[in-house]
Amino acid sequence: MTSWKEMEKVKIPPGIKAALTDFELTIGGSKGELKKRFSDNYVSVSLKDGEASISVSKENHYSKSIVGTWKSLIQSMINGVQSGYQYEMKIDYTHFPMRVSVRGDKVVIENFLGERSARTAKVVGHCSVSVKGDRVFVSGIDRYEVGETAANIERATKIKGFDLRVFQDGIYLIGGN
Repeated sequence: MTSWKEMEKVKIPPGIKAALTDFELTIGGSKGELKKRFSDNYVSVSLKDGEASISVSKENHYSKSIVGTWKSLIQSMINGVQSGYQYEMKIDYTHFPMRVSVRGDKVVIENFLGERSARTAKVVGHCSVSVKGDRVFVSGIDRYEVGETAANIERATKIKGFDLRVFQDGIYLIGGN
């Protein structure tokens, strides 16, 4: 039997609920609840005394990299259920006025570069997208979902076959937390 060595600890702040069942960590807070599966042969997560401890059975480069990644994931889950994440994007057009709206789980971009057909971007997970003037706000509690949704919106307005120095139309990420 191998012995487990504790590598990192993540403090669970007061007001945050944490539970671990079958390698699935559940973090709950004022904004909602997130679940993530942490399963590996050499790395494990345990909860005790208001801390999430990450331990390894075999200390090598592979396991150390997983420990760092898991620590970051747990910390971002805690930050997400406490304060959430929000990205701000800017709608930029010069030649053709673009109309952006949210319909269900899709962001619809109409009249992009004068195109007849609308372009769409998928909203991932439980993110909320709102359009106010020339700004698009993407918010949610899961950092991955918010970032992926913002990337989908930016990718939907990618221009091919035009000179990017002249045609700078699109929706671009300008800030976030």
